[in-house]
Amino acid sequence: MNHAVFTPIAPRQPPANQVGLLPWLRSRFFDGWANSLLTVLVLAFLAWALPPMLNWTVFNAVVQADNAACRAAEGVGACWGVVTEKGRLILFGRYPYDEQWRPLIASSLLVLLLVLSCLRSFWRPALVVAWVAVYTVFYGLMSGGFAGLTPIDTERWGGLPLTLLLSSVSLVVAFPLAILLALGRQSQLPAIRTLCVIFIEFVRGVPLISVLFMASFILPLFMPNGGKIDVLVRVLIGMTLFTAAYLAEVIRGGLQALPKGQVEAAHSLGMGYWQIQRKIVLPQALRLVVPSIVNTFIGAFKDTSLVTIVSLYDLTGAVQLALGDADWRKFFIEGQLFVAAIYFIACFAMSRYSHWLEGHLNTGTRRQ
Repeated sequence: MNHAVFTPIAPRQPPANQVGLLPWLRSRFFDGWANSLLTVLVLAFLAWALPPMLNWTVFNAVVQADNAACRAAEGVGACWGVVTEKGRLILFGRYPYDEQWRPLIASSLLVLLLVLSCLRSFWRPALVVAWVAVYTVFYGLMSGGFAGLTPIDTERWGGLPLTLLLSSVSLVVAFPLAILLALGRQSQLPAIRTLCVIFIEFVRGVPLISVLFMASFILPLFMPNGGKIDVLVRVLIGMTLFTAAYLAEVIRGGLQALPKGQVEAAHSLGMGYWQIQRKIVLPQALRLVVPSIVNTFIGAFKDTSLVTIVSLYDLTGAVQLALGDADWRKFFIEGQLFVAAIYFIACFAMSRYSHWLEGHLNTGTRRQ
């Protein structure tokens, strides 16, 4: 009788360590020959490009507002002195110099509220009251005319405060409007659906410049005799409607991705239309399209640079005003790089927040 002979399986090597700097570098930059070759090429390019870039931007740069020193360093080092000399004009535009503490406080309050609004612990009904209060204080500080503050016309608002105001107001107002448009486009009522489709397709079919021109020059023609709308309000209306149309299509994509069975189950439980939308449909639909929503937000923030065509000077318009000085005009690259850095910091922060928020909201659905 033959007996089976037990042969043990040879022990396998322990798994490679996945914690630490070397495993992290190996998994991200040297995972295969193609990835390793690309990493080596990028490192070689950085070794070639970084030294002269650092010499121009840092080591040979002129920081003090010395025009003669900047001209002497031309071609060798950057002239950040243009930012030192014209920084307040770039940041606050044509706002009166002695009153620039007002836009500084107003912008700081708005940025603080934007940061707090990104934290889930502050997602309370009181946040709406906080937004109304901050916008009231913002407008009061910027316009003046009370408590001894000098009245300042909106035509003199500019720089960073104007960029923050245009982008935040257009996004805050456009978001609920976009939700209504997305729901209306999927409505079973033909009249509502047709109106929403016409609005969305018409606004998305023209560039923002056309919308701004219409809001600035055509809208006043429909006003009664003697009626007048401030140019800032007209621009805000145009940007809000433009952003709402794009956001509506993004949200509609999230609505269509939701299984119909959930809505049918909610109907079977006796839930009403708005109750279903508020508790079941919208929370899931918005979670699915968080990256696209933030991408629209980033685009709207950068689109504020187009308001210069209607004589409003945001950051990009203010830097053009600052570089109108003949003594500093030739250092326009440094001025543009300063403004580009501000835009990059804001857009990169929104991008990273989108990544964090997506992971935070998908905690209960993602695979471990």
